[in-house]
Amino acid sequence: MKIFLFSVIIIAFVVLLLSVKVIFSKNGRFPNFHIDGSKAMKDRNIHCVIKEDRLLRQKKKKNTRIINN
Repeated sequence: MKIFLFSVIIIAFVVLLLSVKVIFSKNGRFPNFHIDGSKAMKDRNIHCVIKEDRLLRQKKKKNTRIINN
């Protein structure tokens, strides 16, 4: 029982330390570590896989409409 209580206290302390920035910051959000959140990647026109896939699907759909007409 002592080990369980000690583990819960340690986990609660770690969660509190990890959330300090989110709780006390003005914005109250976690930092964006996604590729689209990086200015350097935007400048190089590099996107995440999901956005690249969406853009390619839109391009493909647009090309098939041109061919079918």
